[in-house]
Amino acid sequence: MLVTLVVVLKAGGGAPKRLPAELAGADPGLFTGWGLPISRLLCDTAGVATVGALLAAAFLFPAAGGKPGAAGRRMLRWASAAAWVWCVASLAQFAFTVSDLIGRPLPGALSRHNVGNVIDAVPQPRALLIVAGLAFAIAIGAGVARRLDTSAWLAVLALGALLPVAMTGHAHGSGGHDLATVSGGLHVLGVSAWVGGLAALLAGGRRLGGRELVTAVTRYSGIAGLCLVVVAISGVVNAYVRVASWSALLDSRYGNLVIAKAVALVVLAGLGAAHRRFTIRRLAASPGRRRPFLRLGAAEVAVMGVAIALGAGLSRTPTPAGADGVATDDPVVSLLGYPMPPPFTAGRIVTGARPDLLFLTVVLLGAWLYLTGVIRLRRAGASWPVGRTVSWLMGLAVIAFATSSGLGPYGRVLFSVHMAQHLLLMMLAPVLLVLGAPVTLALRALPTGVTGTTRSARAWLLRIVNSRWLAFVSHPVVTFTLYSVSLYVLYLTPLYGWVLRNHLAHLAMMCHFLVVGYLFFWLLIGVDPGPRRPVYPARIVLLFLASAVHTFFGVILMMSNEVIGASYYRLLDRPWGGSLLDVQQVGGGMAWSFGELPSLAVLAALFFQWARTEERHGRAKDARMDSGEDDEFEAYNRYLASLAKPGPRPPRP
Repeated sequence: MLVTLVVVLKAGGGAPKRLPAELAGADPGLFTGWGLPISRLLCDTAGVATVGALLAAAFLFPAAGGKPGAAGRRMLRWASAAAWVWCVASLAQFAFTVSDLIGRPLPGALSRHNVGNVIDAVPQPRALLIVAGLAFAIAIGAGVARRLDTSAWLAVLALGALLPVAMTGHAHGSGGHDLATVSGGLHVLGVSAWVGGLAALLAGGRRLGGRELVTAVTRYSGIAGLCLVVVAISGVVNAYVRVASWSALLDSRYGNLVIAKAVALVVLAGLGAAHRRFTIRRLAASPGRRRPFLRLGAAEVAVMGVAIALGAGLSRTPTPAGADGVATDDPVVSLLGYPMPPPFTAGRIVTGARPDLLFLTVVLLGAWLYLTGVIRLRRAGASWPVGRTVSWLMGLAVIAFATSSGLGPYGRVLFSVHMAQHLLLMMLAPVLLVLGAPVTLALRALPTGVTGTTRSARAWLLRIVNSRWLAFVSHPVVTFTLYSVSLYVLYLTPLYGWVLRNHLAHLAMMCHFLVVGYLFFWLLIGVDPGPRRPVYPARIVLLFLASAVHTFFGVILMMSNEVIGASYYRLLDRPWGGSLLDVQQVGGGMAWSFGELPSLAVLAALFFQWARTEERHGRAKDARMDSGEDDEFEAYNRYLASLAKPGPRPPRP
């Protein structure tokens, strides 16, 4: 990997060079020049190893009684060691980054003044410090972890620790940073789970029993296939942002390295296909014959290592001139990631579409998983209501429309369009998704048994459904607070302006709308299993309270004379459309009026479900009375008669 990195830096023009004598005062030196990409490679490798070991301990290797087996405990020790390396390498990369930005060699560049200025001005060093802190926590946690649930949470934390650097590697003031940020994050997550999982499987699977190895390999195969799709799509989007044209792809050094990385991906796809077609089948037929699988897996890891080195080298290679990824002085592009769109019309909703990679990935993955579950039920001879399938797909379509149509780019420019996105994601899409009953489908479609001693996917899902934290967040008071009060916290404080300026915060806000809306409407009309919910009259009261809170919020927006997020919108300096206050009042009118429509639909669904529940209870009671079992009326009469008899009083039925 190190040799590949050196070759890539030499070929791509990112290798460090001594500056002329007249620029010697701004030269960080060859030590920093080489130390920065090498520490970056070490960070990437250690992060991948940490993620892979934790995924193997939690999801691939045997466990018993909620605790990892011997192989899982070994993976936890390896994860702890890799996380320590990750922490130290992140701190080293931070030091080299400060030296590179200041233009002074180490250790002189690490003065308190220089470090403070760099942390305040540049996001990448801040991200490295965050990663170092998270890696430190993971190293401690993996060293003391003894339960499967802890391993799973540490795996999630490790995946999250990959994101700060990946999603700040693209300059904030450059064009296309909205696409580059998300695609970079998805790319790193996919690569890390794919590469790290296979490396852990090869390293720790040697001591597994034959059937245990087959189970682990089969599970990893499904994860790897999904990661391949995510890596390919995110890589194409990232290359599209950073490479201006086909000619730049073919003629520039950066483009040539992108092609080399794409070739490595194709080779990996071929090796993965060979695994599925030959080695996994042979391993399942003869669990004792491991050598073909291990050989092919080792070759796959070697190619993956080359791809990681290519990625580290690309981070130091200049992008072609004219690419979207090049920094710009246009304040609009710096804020949005794209130029100011033309005046908004109804037709622009279609013609002005700009895909949101994160939500499109969620939509496509959600549709694929749901339809796979339906098909599996049909093949097993079971039925699944068509209405639920239609409801789920319509909910996903609403998400795609709200985020990837013309509403997406205009939502960052017009408050009224943003409010339309808000209402679609928080009040319409969740209702449709909840009625699709995805958890019920998953519980019916997933295998009911446990393979060997490894916790199955269905068991993990039941663990989540019955968990204490889900019971807490789905409590009526908590859910109502998140659904209603968070509106006032977001829009009536300076938080809204900050969220609009930060693309990651903006994505988090949109996810908040969707998740909180789903929780609230599951509490009211959900059919999936979960923590105990209030009785139907209480649900109706909750619905009316939420509707009143949203209506009052819309009235506040309509009557306010103060522009929300004024500094952000004035910085955009939109040259068309109504005034900022007029647009805000339109958004308030939408919040006041549109919110009533989903509420009426939910109220109708509540009454329908209530009636069906009472009817079902009535039929059950009639059946008990007809059979003479648990006749409440007769039992109560016997209780009254017994009171007139001497002796101890019997318990009341």
